[in-house]
Amino acid sequence: ADHVLHLTPANTLIRHNGIEFHYGEEIPQFTEMTVDMHDPEDGAEIKATGVVVSCAGDRHKGFQVSMVLMDLNTQNQARLSLLAYSNLA
Repeated sequence: ADHVLHLTPANTLIRHNGIEFHYGEEIPQFTEMTVDMHDPEDGAEIKATGVVVSCAGDRHKGFQVSMVLMDLNTQNQARLSLLAYSNLA
């Protein structure tokens, strides 16, 4: 995991199995990253390994990156599902 990203809630969508975010630089598909997030409800940390599965866009408008999160324990998977559900509200 060579990359460190600082993402804001404003440009990050939580999905039940990963995240989507807008980023200024292209990130190659299959790039592995460490992801640290904080649950906005209680501040609890969600830590996982993420792999980029899609990166579409251009250098002028930026890139929409989709990342699948792996190695989530049961508690963090449940938190992610709740956060994904709250995104739809």
